[in-house]
Amino acid sequence: MDLSLYVTAFVTLFVVIDPVGLAPVFIALTPGMSAAQRRRIGFRSLVIAGLLMMIFGFAGESILTTIGISISAFRIAGGLLLFLTALDMLFERRTERRENQGDGDPLHHDPSVFPLAMPLLAGPGALATMILLMGEAPGIGHMVMVNLVMLAVLAIAMMLFVIATPLAHALGRTGVMVVTRLLGMLLAALSVQFVIDGLKGSGLVP
Repeated sequence: MDLSLYVTAFVTLFVVIDPVGLAPVFIALTPGMSAAQRRRIGFRSLVIAGLLMMIFGFAGESILTTIGISISAFRIAGGLLLFLTALDMLFERRTERRENQGDGDPLHHDPSVFPLAMPLLAGPGALATMILLMGEAPGIGHMVMVNLVMLAVLAIAMMLFVIATPLAHALGRTGVMVVTRLLGMLLAALSVQFVIDGLKGSGLVP
């Protein structure tokens, strides 16, 4: 077992899902709610997002094969998509979009499915990443490990949801911006690696 592969998978999913950046958005989506209400909404959103990513990870490559798209082509497209996500994080467009999606009064609706589960947690970037990571190595063992890594990232997100209020006060807006931009730089490098791997797999790069 190549442990470095799963460390990379963890880092990639962590920066794509961005649980640290989601914590203040989670607060904005649940104003005036009790800690118990926030925990229920957070847990429900994570279960839904986890199921979506798991299903997409297992079935995504089969869907691509059926419609005639190679995994190398999807790896390149996924890398480009992740790079755009990284740019959003670096220039704060992602945070602004999340805050706009959080407008409204969450007391009168349940934000666990939308926008928390999708698109904030299981967004296009996360779904594309699951397909890419599943294709990194053959075997059911690899698939199980990737899903365990994904669940570990969601577990961290749940912990951050639980401590979201004190965390937001501790970091402040500047702290959240700094962390988000650092994660954006890391994601940009990883997305370029996905594109390089896709080009090699397609035979365009020796």
